[in-house]
Amino acid sequence: MSNVLPFRKPSAPPKGLCQHGFHRWQILQEKQFDVQQGKLVTVWRCERCGERKVKAT
Repeated sequence: MSNVLPFRKPSAPPKGLCQHGFHRWQILQEKQFDVQQGKLVTVWRCERCGERKVKAT
C-alpha cells in the first residue's frame, strides 16, 4: 500500500484580480465639478476593493 499525504491549505490568501490591475469599475458620481482643474470629472470606484479613480470628462 502507498503512503497518502494529507492535503494542506495554502497559508497565504489567494491573489485577487484587483491586485493585478483588473478592477471592476463602477461610476460613483458622474459630472462632478472640480474647482482646481476647472473641469467636469467622473468618480469611479472598484466594486471589489474600493479603490477610487477620477477621470476628467
